[in-house]
Amino acid sequence: MPDLATPLIEWYRDNARDLPWRHPGFGAWGTLVSEFMLQQTPVNRVIPHLEAWLARWPTPTSLAADAPAEAVRQWANLGYPRRALWLHRAAVEIRDRHDGIVPRDVDALLALSGIGDYTARAVAVFAYGDRHPVVDTNTRRVLARAIDGRSQPGPPARRDLAAMAEILPIADAEAAVMNAATMELGAVACTARSPRCDACPIADRCAWRAAGYPDTGDERRRQARYEGSDRQARGAVLRELRDAAAHAVPLTDVARDWPDALQRDRAIDSLIADGLAEASEGHLRLPS
Repeated sequence: MPDLATPLIEWYRDNARDLPWRHPGFGAWGTLVSEFMLQQTPVNRVIPHLEAWLARWPTPTSLAADAPAEAVRQWANLGYPRRALWLHRAAVEIRDRHDGIVPRDVDALLALSGIGDYTARAVAVFAYGDRHPVVDTNTRRVLARAIDGRSQPGPPARRDLAAMAEILPIADAEAAVMNAATMELGAVACTARSPRCDACPIADRCAWRAAGYPDTGDERRRQARYEGSDRQARGAVLRELRDAAAHAVPLTDVARDWPDALQRDRAIDSLIADGLAEASEGHLRLPS
């Protein structure tokens, strides 16, 4: 196994982007909120929403004291609004189970609503400085190329954590930087479509480069088109509810101009099933 840590950590310390969650003292709650928001959402869209969220709810307890509808409304146009509902539920659980303090233990984090392997380890590592492998899409791509000689990673698997663990330095602080550095490299240089190998600090030890950049196939799941999709219909309904007085609209008026009435009804039904909306007394409203 080539030494990837030494050049990657040195590169990261010289080149890391200045992002809010990387500032000293950002805190576990801010880290948790940022990780929820960053799922499938670009950094530049997240930052203003993150700042507004933490200004309004600086602690889990402050969010837990507010209605779920307010979390969904504040989420605005970030997309995948179930994340707002899960974050609110996690805040309630943190208040009730952990005295309002985001837990440090990975298993305790995994027991919270909406938190999976990546988010749990990201909080433990980036907020608390513990030593765990943290693997996101960017990390998996770097590992696939540098170690396995593949042009793109395969489907997510538990072995990804083991692969990352193998290249982590022993010291906790260095391991945390290595996790962040690998993610950063995948985000800004070792990108999916146009990798910038000239800017890569581990190009001289990359298996994919050494093999001549073979096309080994792409098994990544393709995201369905948004335009005209059920997701777009759901977003239109939620936008109406967020903008309406008291966050409620008569059912007969919800997305009245949507071109596909069946799709609109399907969107309403799915929002109710997901807990993002409630129907009562002839109105559709955000969850109470």
